[in-house]
Amino acid sequence: MKLIIAYINPYRLDDVLESVQEAGISGLTVVEAAGFGRQSGHQEIYRGAEYEVDMVQKTRIEILVDDVIVPEAVSVIEASVHTGAIGDGKVLIVDVEDVIRIRTGERGPDAI
Repeated sequence: MKLIIAYINPYRLDDVLESVQEAGISGLTVVEAAGFGRQSGHQEIYRGAEYEVDMVQKTRIEILVDDVIVPEAVSVIEASVHTGAIGDGKVLIVDVEDVIRIRTGERGPDAI
């Protein structure tokens, strides 16, 4: 099993949700996040005053899937958010040792 973590631009969330559902992937978590990478913030002008924004707003999506679904899930996410511009985001794939569904006690892939 793998946990796919994607950091994307917030305005691309609806595209990802639609694509993930069309691919038959059920269940995900969405969290608001802020941070910086190569982009390292930006400058904005508000009412004539210029100020530095150090942290960029992102949306973190977490999807727990069986190993065989990982390539399709990653492909769907990439296709949904790719613009070619700086700040498109990142996708991380993390090994998951075990999963337990608390309600039923199911473990492993059955608990996904």
